[in-house]
Amino acid sequence: MEFTEEIRQRFMKVSPANIGHQITGGFMKMEIKPVADEMKVCGPAYTIQGFERDSTSLYYAMQKAPKGSVLVIDRGTETTYAWVGEFVAIMAQQCGMAGIIIDGPATDKLALKKGNFPVFCTGFSPITSMVTGTSKGAVQIPISCGGTVVKPGDIILGDADGVIVVPEDSLLRHMWAYLLSGNPPCHILKQQKRKRQ
Repeated sequence: MEFTEEIRQRFMKVSPANIGHQITGGFMKMEIKPVADEMKVCGPAYTIQGFERDSTSLYYAMQKAPKGSVLVIDRGTETTYAWVGEFVAIMAQQCGMAGIIIDGPATDKLALKKGNFPVFCTGFSPITSMVTGTSKGAVQIPISCGGTVVKPGDIILGDADGVIVVPEDSLLRHMWAYLLSGNPPCHILKQQKRKRQ
């Protein structure tokens, strides 16, 4: 099922807490929150894994990710260097990204709060990254972000309450897309049954 702009707009009307009633996993730890409470993000994940101070993989991803993607960044155990700040947010927005979620700190807090581009992070740091090309980063692989697995294409939905991850092939994704269009859950279940036959 293609994640169209129409479906994205439907999901944007839903709180992650609504879907949170239906799941037992696939949610990020509570430390990952939007820079400003008003920020909300929804879109397919474009995953990034990066280490230490070298943020080359992030800049590569911004050039390669399809428009409407949510950049989801796995920083491993690194908690010092901020990969995302005002410049990166502006660049990502100009590249057509829907938002950024990073399991680590950001910087330029006041500027990010004044902007309208969704950035989710664990906190803030004045120590920023460099583009050196010296570390082994990767894109579009399964990663761990906020304590949960995120695969390329998984649907990310986040607001002031936190972030959930809906697997690309999950029935829940289809169910919510159709529920928001007015179709009952049984309609989805019948569709899935026919596909299996």
